[in-house]
Amino acid sequence: MSAAPWSLRALVEDLRAGRTTTGAVWARFRERVAETDPALRAWVALADPPPVPGPGPLGGIPLGVKDIIDVAGLPTRCGAAVRSDASPAQADAAIVSAWRAAGALPAGKTVTTEFAFFAPGPTANPAAPGHTPGGSSSGSAAAVASGQVPLALGSQTAGSVTRPASYCGVASLVMSHGRFPVTGVTGLSPSLDSHGVIAGSVSDLALAWSAFTGAPDLGALGGPPRILLWTADPLDVVEEPMRAALAAAVERLRTAGASVDTFPEERLVADVTRAHPVVMAFEAARERAAELARAEEISEQLALLLRTGDATSLVDYRAASEVVDVGEEMVARLLSSYDVILGPAAPGPAPRGLDATGDPVLSRAWQAMGLPTVTVPGLTDDHGLPLGVQLIGPGRGETDLIGHAAWVERHLTGSVRS
Repeated sequence: MSAAPWSLRALVEDLRAGRTTTGAVWARFRERVAETDPALRAWVALADPPPVPGPGPLGGIPLGVKDIIDVAGLPTRCGAAVRSDASPAQADAAIVSAWRAAGALPAGKTVTTEFAFFAPGPTANPAAPGHTPGGSSSGSAAAVASGQVPLALGSQTAGSVTRPASYCGVASLVMSHGRFPVTGVTGLSPSLDSHGVIAGSVSDLALAWSAFTGAPDLGALGGPPRILLWTADPLDVVEEPMRAALAAAVERLRTAGASVDTFPEERLVADVTRAHPVVMAFEAARERAAELARAEEISEQLALLLRTGDATSLVDYRAASEVVDVGEEMVARLLSSYDVILGPAAPGPAPRGLDATGDPVLSRAWQAMGLPTVTVPGLTDDHGLPLGVQLIGPGRGETDLIGHAAWVERHLTGSVRS
C-alpha cells in the first residue's frame, strides 16, 4: 500500500511543459485510488474528472477535500451516522472556491473522524501499516502519503492536521485562525477552527501557497532561521523516539547554520495547553447543539465533549480564554526576535491500531493562540515510522513560515533517526 507521495512541484512542472495533461493526471489519480483504496479507505466519495484542461497556476491537479468541507454536488456527511442521509451541497465552501481558482480541483471527499473529533474512521496509515493515520484529517493525510493525490484539504481545532501529517510522514500547513473564511465548513469551535492543507513536502506546500495567495514561492530560498526550541517537557508526554529525533534535528540544523535557543516560557505554554480543551468543549456544545440534543445517536467521545462543554460555566470559559490571551501576547513578543518555534508535532510515532487517533496535546496551545504551523517530515524512529516536527510562526506569517520550514526540510530529509 505504501508509496512515495505524488510531488506537486514535479507535477505542475510537467503540466506547464506539456509533458502531461490534466486528463492523464486525473486518470493516474483514479488508477491509484482503484489500486490502493480498498485497503487504505481514504475516500468517502469521488468527483467526476474535469471536462476541460485545468485553470489557474496549479493546472487542474486533483485535490482531496475533508468531508466536513462543502463541495458542490457532493454530500457533506462529516463522518457521522446522523449525517448519512445528507443531500449534496449546493455550493462550494469558500476555501474550495479559492483552491479552484488556484487550479486545484476537488477529486472527492476524504474520510474524517465524526464531526472532526475523536471517533475514528476506517482509514489506514500507508506509511505505518497497522498504525493509526491520526485524526481528524485522516483521509486527507493518507491520500497524500499514498500518492493518490498531491494535495488535500484538512481542518484543525486541536491537532487534526498536524498529527496526521506527522504520523503519515507528509507535510502540512495550518493557517492562522481567521486567515480565510470558514463559510461552508461544518465547524466545532469558532475561536479554534482553522483551515489546513497537506502535501508530500514543504516544497510542495510552498508552491501550493504561492498559487493560492499570490505570495512568493519560497520553497527553495532563504537562509538559516533563528529558532526557539520548545521541548514540551512540562507536559510530560513526549516519548523517547521523538525526544531523540528532535535532538538529532537540532544538531543537524545548528550544523547547517541555524541559531537554536531554548524556549523560555515552557510552563506558560503548558497552561495554554490545559486551557484549550475548556474553550473547545464550551464552544462545541453551542456550535453542535443539534447533535447534543441527539447525544444517544453520536459516539461516546463526541457526546462526552458536548456534555462537558454544556456543563462548563461562562466564568470558567472566560478564565481559560484569558490564559490563552496571555500566552498569545508572550509568543508574539518572543517571535519579534526569532523566526520560528521548533517542537515535536506529536508525542511519538503513530500508535498501533485503528481504534483511536492519537493525542493532539502538542498542538493544543498553538491552535488556541491561532498561530500558523507547518509540519516538516523527514525524521523516523528506529523502525522507520515517521516522526514529524512542527514549526510555529507569528500570526498571518504563513509565507515566511513556509520558507523557513522549507529550509529546515532540506536539512532533515534523509537518514536522521532516533
